[in-house]
Amino acid sequence: MFTIDAHLDLSMNALEWNRDLTLTVEQINQRERAMGMNDKPDRGNATVSLPALREAEIGLVVATQIARYVAPGNPLPGWHSPEQAWAQTQGQLAWYRAMEDKGEMVQINNLASLEEHVTRWQDGTESGKKPVGYILSLEGADSIVNLSYLEKSYQAGLRALGPAHYGPGRYAPGTDASGPLGPKGRDLLREMERLSIILDATHLCDESFWEALDHFNGPVWASHNNCRALVNHNRQFSDEQIKALIDRGAVIGGALDAWMMVPGWTKGVSLPREMNCDLEKVVDHLDHICQLAGNADHIGIGTDLDGAYGREQSPYDLETIADISRIPGMLQKRGYSLEDIQQVMHGNWLRFLRDAWG
Repeated sequence: MFTIDAHLDLSMNALEWNRDLTLTVEQINQRERAMGMNDKPDRGNATVSLPALREAEIGLVVATQIARYVAPGNPLPGWHSPEQAWAQTQGQLAWYRAMEDKGEMVQINNLASLEEHVTRWQDGTESGKKPVGYILSLEGADSIVNLSYLEKSYQAGLRALGPAHYGPGRYAPGTDASGPLGPKGRDLLREMERLSIILDATHLCDESFWEALDHFNGPVWASHNNCRALVNHNRQFSDEQIKALIDRGAVIGGALDAWMMVPGWTKGVSLPREMNCDLEKVVDHLDHICQLAGNADHIGIGTDLDGAYGREQSPYDLETIADISRIPGMLQKRGYSLEDIQQVMHGNWLRFLRDAWG
């Protein structure tokens, strides 16, 4: 089934992890293991590559640029100036452009390119070497040196933006931080609205989440977020937040980072099998949102696989991203109709984009 994944850090893996994503996942992992690489905890445990996306018929992804600015005293990894962060995102953009030149990917940035691409992927032929479509997204706005840079990004294809990531941000506090957007964050939202850039509510801390919904009148989604009612952490959405997103017509993508899927996970210690973390757990989160909405119109897939973690922090029954092709069967066993399943795998994201870009 044609599938849309609303959150993948492809360029980060290509540049910071030095992974050739045109290879198979097995080839990527074999090379890292053969070299004895241990600079990152997920070495040899990759799950994502372009061939694996095609294998699962994931023909369209929301693909990120990401580069955090860290002020003195901030222990998170990142860059020491906004200009350095901007340069990092531009290197990531250059990788996407190189993938386009090679015929591996194609940028989707308006309604016409969307419809053409979906038609190509649903023409009944094998996915083979069809280019994977990507919608460019920025995860965390720290690299926007000033608001003039946002228009530069839009001209380069940026169509979605999450103002925050982890910790304090230049425009909004994110996961594990707290506080309001403030004037800079509100100015960012106004410029996003002028440019018709989608607001990604993922990672906004609670106070900024509510402020953003109050101040932003454009389209809102949550590319990769699960439910606080099932895993109690500020990274997740409360039922009240989920209902507010539903009221705004948002779609929420179920994420496959294990600590977000099951309660009691200890990063760097817990293992997926011992925590009974399998793909069914993300279906639990998706189903919870459906029960709040009364329908299946507000859920989708936003795996976040290889988002600075690998198989050691993914569902134990997932070898590569191609295994998400089993999710339709899991939904069917829970009583979801074929129409609902199609909505989850691609239809809801398509409806959202058609509304936002129409």
